[in-house]
Amino acid sequence: MSETHDTQAGAADQPADQPASQLGSAEERGGGLGLVVAVTLLVVVAAAVWFGRDDKELPPDGEPTPVAGPGFRDVARESGLDFHMGFLPDESGTTFKINLYDHGCGVSIADYDGDGHEDVFFLNQLGSNGLFRNRGDGTFEDVTEKVGVGLADRICVGGTFADVDNDGDQDLFVASTRGGNVFYENQGGGVLKDVTKKAGLEHIGHSQTAIFFDYDNDGLLDLYVVHTADWTLDEINPTSKTFKGKGGDGFDAVIQSAKEYNILYHNNGDGTFTDVTKKAGLQGRGWSSDVAIFDYDEDGDQDVLVACMFGRAQLYRNDKGKFVDVTLETLGRTSWGGMGVKVFDAHNDSRLDVLIVDMHSDMWMGLDLSHGSLKLATDSAQKKFRSIFGPMKQQDNKLVKTEERWADTLAFSRGEVLFGNSFFRATDKGTFEELSEEVGLETLWPWGISVGDFDNDGHQDIFLSSGMGFPFYYWPNHLMLNNGDGTFADHATARGIEPPVQGHYHDKKIQNRDSVRSSRCAATADFDGDGRLEIITNNFNDIPYYFKNEFDTGNKYVALRLQGTSSNRDAIGARILARVGDQTMLRMVHSAGGYLSQSSRTVHFGLGQHDVIDSIEISWPSGIKQVIENPALNQVHDVVEPDKAAK
Repeated sequence: MSETHDTQAGAADQPADQPASQLGSAEERGGGLGLVVAVTLLVVVAAAVWFGRDDKELPPDGEPTPVAGPGFRDVARESGLDFHMGFLPDESGTTFKINLYDHGCGVSIADYDGDGHEDVFFLNQLGSNGLFRNRGDGTFEDVTEKVGVGLADRICVGGTFADVDNDGDQDLFVASTRGGNVFYENQGGGVLKDVTKKAGLEHIGHSQTAIFFDYDNDGLLDLYVVHTADWTLDEINPTSKTFKGKGGDGFDAVIQSAKEYNILYHNNGDGTFTDVTKKAGLQGRGWSSDVAIFDYDEDGDQDVLVACMFGRAQLYRNDKGKFVDVTLETLGRTSWGGMGVKVFDAHNDSRLDVLIVDMHSDMWMGLDLSHGSLKLATDSAQKKFRSIFGPMKQQDNKLVKTEERWADTLAFSRGEVLFGNSFFRATDKGTFEELSEEVGLETLWPWGISVGDFDNDGHQDIFLSSGMGFPFYYWPNHLMLNNGDGTFADHATARGIEPPVQGHYHDKKIQNRDSVRSSRCAATADFDGDGRLEIITNNFNDIPYYFKNEFDTGNKYVALRLQGTSSNRDAIGARILARVGDQTMLRMVHSAGGYLSQSSRTVHFGLGQHDVIDSIEISWPSGIKQVIENPALNQVHDVVEPDKAAK
């Protein structure tokens, strides 16, 4: 979909002269705002032609002056990642509709064959998925056909690897839009077998993404699959042979779709799963986009945070396997149009903070041709607004009525949401403070979040996959480097992320118009074993980016690969504290998350110029505590969970 950012700022902080006459006239014709949005795409295309035809012109969006220095270099093609995410021309090209087909597909990182090197799995809408085996030096070979995970007969959305049966290899779950979800059991050595029916995971719906975690602390990974709504029709697209999406008549047709609810599957320990969603209380509120798992109250069990595309997020406190919604009293207002969610320690204060990026509040940019959509977007990129309609004139009666109608349809209250990204800093009281604008994390058109200490300075940084693609104008990805105090600055141009090495535009035009590049999701790993984290994206209707890390700061690092024994073998949910001088850095072993993405589970600490780590403390999901004194630097340590707590 598309979007716009909204703020709690007063009316004086917003442009007051944006007319809404286009909106009103469309509604009077009976099309609703959705029709206006469809019509306005022509306006946006005109603006794209008017603005930014020179590839050197980038939206400023707070970009610092480029400086000479190392950073990232896109090496996707030369590395062997020969993949192209194919979109549905009847939905996003020949005919553009406002629906979830333009939300793209995921990327996952795992060592599928157990050779010690991180591999890459790309999901696809039209055509085969792509599984690429890491040769051990950060270059790849395509093994999709050999392994048999192409699934070209369906639209694949997200993929998640995990050792579900604790046998030492990575199984795989693939979520699909009405094609049927698929579960592969790893037979060893990277041989994957479809056991979906046997496992009881045959659900067919509008599945979004999946995450594995041990919700009941029995040492087995359970499965949580999030869903959106019934936003497709029963009619088939003649070109792609896929279900047509709603949205040809505008946004109203999409949001009126019947909601679909999330599913929690309990791992029975015998290769089968049981749906325990209602018993656990994790159905959600529909339109789920992403999920993060973390123990926010540090009581020893895993809590669940679900981002919502249209409406407030949901934070569920785990109370011995029963989940209670504590969002409003713990987080407060959350992003109305959330896509990716990520949990990490941004301040080295031993507490996990939360970032939710809001794509859908940026949906309505470009309605005012007289002001030019690019200028309107640029002026508004680092702001929140007071309503769904962002910088447009708030006093317009039709806008007010439309928002009221949408609030009723989607069951959200203005007092529960904000319009823009939300960054929640954890407090020492078990609650969170929202600070996205204050820390520099308010951005435009963000989809996915990938987190890592890219320059190894001891502070976690953020990569934001951004942009809309055809028929919108180009918008850059963001490399938000941590300033060392939990605030962030965009270094995308200075550090080689922007502009794309192949230019802003695809080689092929659509409808005789330029089609701009855009990213949907990203994941991180150290693919070549040099102690620096790389970034891989899955781009919409495009080849991926593979940003090789070439920072030459000389900063040190340490990494850990954890293996559970009493805990689940993947150690998902483990918390790791590194004490370095007067700093305490917190990391966590995650399953997946950040929007249709799964990053490496290897725990990575940048150390700056520190020569010694005083200690590393691991809190395993089982409750066992382990301390490692003075670990060697600049290497990966394999750590096995002990039988009892180390003294």
